[in-house]
Formats: sequence, C-alpha cells, structure tokens
Amino acid sequence: MYVADSRSSKAPAGPSPAGQPPAGQPPVGPTTAGPAVGPVRRGAVPGAVVALGAVSLVTDISSEMVTAVLPLYLLTGLGLSPLGFGLLDGIQNGFSALVRLVGGHLSDRRGRDGAARHKTVAAVGYGLSALCRPLLLFVHTVPLIGAVIAVDRTGKGLRTAPRDAMISLATEPAHRGRAFGVHRAMDTAGALLGPLTAFLVLRLAGGPLLADGGERHGYDAVFAVSACVAALGVLILLLFVPNRQQGDDLSTSAPSLRDSLTLLRLPGLRRLTLCAVLLGLTTVSDSFLYLLVQRRLDLPVGLFPLLPLGTAAAFLLLAVPLGALADRIGRHRLFLAGHGVLLLAYGLLLSPLRGLPAVLCVLVLHGTFYAATDGVLAAAAADAVPAEQRGAGLALVGTGQALARFACSLLFGALWGVVGGPAALGWSAGALALCVLGAAAVLRPSGPAAGPSGPAAGQPVPVAEQPGPVAAKTPEETR
Repeated sequence: MYVADSRSSKAPAGPSPAGQPPAGQPPVGPTTAGPAVGPVRRGAVPGAVVALGAVSLVTDISSEMVTAVLPLYLLTGLGLSPLGFGLLDGIQNGFSALVRLVGGHLSDRRGRDGAARHKTVAAVGYGLSALCRPLLLFVHTVPLIGAVIAVDRTGKGLRTAPRDAMISLATEPAHRGRAFGVHRAMDTAGALLGPLTAFLVLRLAGGPLLADGGERHGYDAVFAVSACVAALGVLILLLFVPNRQQGDDLSTSAPSLRDSLTLLRLPGLRRLTLCAVLLGLTTVSDSFLYLLVQRRLDLPVGLFPLLPLGTAAAFLLLAVPLGALADRIGRHRLFLAGHGVLLLAYGLLLSPLRGLPAVLCVLVLHGTFYAATDGVLAAAAADAVPAEQRGAGLALVGTGQALARFACSLLFGALWGVVGGPAALGWSAGALALCVLGAAAVLRPSGPAAGPSGPAAGQPVPVAEQPGPVAAKTPEETR
C-alpha cells in the first residue's frame, strides 16, 4: 500500500543470528564477538530514521512558523498577561503529556500482520496537528486559540513516543545516540527554517507585527502556509516510512495498559523518569526565554520571530556530534551536562551584558542544551525498556518531563507577574542548579544495576540490546 512497505526497515546488519534471547528481546546486531566498524557505522542510521527525520523536518517548519509569532501575537496583539500566556504555554506541554502515555501504549499493540502500530498511531498524531493549522485562520480570541493549541498538542503527544520507538527499533543499541542525533538535527533544520519562513511570509504579506493591535492578514498568511506544509509532512510519513520495524515479530502478545505503567519498576527507567521530572520543573519554556531575551537584551521587536533561529542553528550543528559523544561517554552524563549549559545561559541572561553578542551567546547555549538532552534522553530511555514495550517506556519518560514543564510554565508565569521576569529567572536558575545536583545523585547507582541476574519486579531486561560481546549491563547502568 505504501512506497516504504516494499523496502526493509532494518539497518543493513542482516537477519538476527540464531540463539538470540526470546521474550521480546531485539537482536544484538551483526556481530557478537566485537564491533565491526564498517557495517555497524553504515547501519547506525538506517533509512527509516532518515525518513522519519524528513517527516519531522517538514512538520517542524509548519509548527515553528506558528510558534515563532504566537507569543508576540498574544502578548502585544491581544493583550494577554504573562500569567495567561503561561497557562497557554503550559497547555502546549500539558495536553501533550496527557495523551503521550496513550499514544505509547496504543503503538505497542499489534495489528493482524503481527507488526506494532507505531506508524499508524504516529500518522494519526501528525494528521491531527495538520488539521489544526487551518483553524488558526478562523479563531482570534484567546479561549479559541487555546483550544486549537490543545488539539495540536494532542496530536504531538500521540506521535512522539511511536516515532521515537521506530527510531530506536531500527537502530543498533550502540549507535542510538548518533541515530537520535541525526533525527533531531533534521527536526531542528525544520525548526530553523520555520521562523525564517514566518518572517518572510509576514514581510511579503505586508502586515505589521500587531505591536499596535493592527491588521491580522500577515499572521493569517503564516497560518495558511503552515497548514500546507503540515499536510506535506503527513504525506511523506505515509509514503516513505516503513510499517514494520526491527523487533515487530519478537512478541505476539499485546501488552496491557497495566503492563505499561509497571515499567516504572525497572530501576533504570524509574531513575531516568525521576530526573526528567526534576529538571523539567526548572526548565523555563522557550517562549518565556525568548521574551526575556527580547526585553532584557534590548532586541528590536521586529526581530523577535528570528530568535528561535539561533537556538535551532546551534542545535542543528551539535545534535549529531553530541549524540555520538553520548554513545561514548554515557548518555546520563551528557544529559546532566546539557542542563549545566542551560544554567550558563540563564546566568548570561541575568548578567549586565547587553546587545547582539549577548543575544547570540544565550541562543547558542540554549541550542547546545537541546542538542545534549533531547535525543540523548530518548536514547537513554530506549536502553532501559524491552523492545515490545518501547513506545510505552519512552512515553513514560516523556510524560514525566512534559508534565513537569507544564507546571514550570504555570509557576514561572505566576512568578513573573509578581516579581518580574528577571527575578523569576533568577529563582529558576537557583532551583535548576539544585535539581542538577539532585539528578546526579539519583543517576548514580547505589548498588548493582538491574541485569539478567536480577530484573526488577519480574520485568524483562533488554539484555540482547546491549552492545559488544558482554551484555550484562547497559552503558548507563555501569556508571
């Protein structure tokens, strides 16, 4: 039915050798005696990852076109208060979190052909978001815009876990950091092109930036172009992303929702989820950060839609090398280091420095934070869960982080309204420093990591996914 269904979705590592562990364990890879540099490197980023990267690239152009102009549109055009904007900004994370677990669980269930439904659930999520773009042409009040954002974020929540599950299942464990880095780099290329496209569309449409509550036709043009681009992303997913992934035939049983929730009994996944929540509670949203950059560093309001470009450019350049670095030094370590970089960005924003150099430094640090944490967190979570419940496991970590960021948006917006933006950022920076120290303590194992000799609460441990000839522990669990 689809173009991609005629191709293999696996990396060119060959079929699974005999003697692999049963019960849903994915194959080790092309070798069992040591790393084969040539074939492994070619198989590290399979075609399915590139196709999903293309889908994310196009979809991010669409979504970031809207995201780039929405804060200014709401705050200066519609007169929304910082607390009200914090609520809307939190909705973007909150609604995504509410359905992420459902999307992860549904994607792990198997169709009649025995394949997991990762692609089907992802397609529904992408399609739902695409349908929301034209609705922005007809809603011009805060409640209706909030409702559209909620539906859009519902689509994002549905698609995120199955998409990341497809990436992890198509890639050898030793190279997941690099594969997620490639996907995030392509995704970020869309984030880079989205604000630039919005900026150009606004200029071509000839509409002012609503700083005086003026005309809206420039923004309507942005929303219309965004809708067309989103539809193209759905088409690419349907035509070029394979239905079946490596590990689809490993288990014929459908995990229940209860099984998905009990994944938190796995020590590695539980520790990672706790850290994602701790750090998410002190991660100021992009929209608030850009507003602080514009107001505190004296950036002209007309350049506001271009601010995400700096973050996206740094993310794009660093996602692949930092993903590969995570494969070498440990994904937990790089994840924590990335939040340390974010703390530097907060400090620079609170410093007396002003002008364009300060703006660029903050944006580069912000992009480095994302490059060191976004795909790295997904790769680390994939290490901690079995293949047949990969979508649910990734959804648990993502949901914890998204709910924490939802709470952070509400708290930061309220704090801004009481003490002002700079003081609110100062409080957030202090809390982030404490949470980084707490997360480092949580991720430091206090005893032998869960492995084949002692899985937690009867849960299967993905022994076969460990790279190299010794498959007793994940690289993260040995630290």
